[in-house]
Amino acid sequence: MNSPAVSYKNHRFLPLIIARAVWLYFRFPLSLRMVEELLLERGIVVSYETIRRWGGKFVAAYCQAVAQKKAVAKGYLASGRGGGFHRRPKPLALARR
Repeated sequence: MNSPAVSYKNHRFLPLIIARAVWLYFRFPLSLRMVEELLLERGIVVSYETIRRWGGKFVAAYCQAVAQKKAVAKGYLASGRGGGFHRRPKPLALARR
């Protein structure tokens, strides 16, 4: 179930700006107008309606990418090749005499 890659064709803003606006809106409890103000502080003039449209268009692809990254990371850690993650050793069962 592979969906086509996200196309940013015919968009005025860079893909990084679009991704950041959508991420801010869905990751934190911010309103569209708050995201608009945050971007305005950075010198990016975009309306809240445009951010809403981006959210409707790009959120499914972003969620799918995050889910794939989680699945890869889970498989990587389960295989025993996890870099900095260590499991707690099991206590040894000692035979009593």
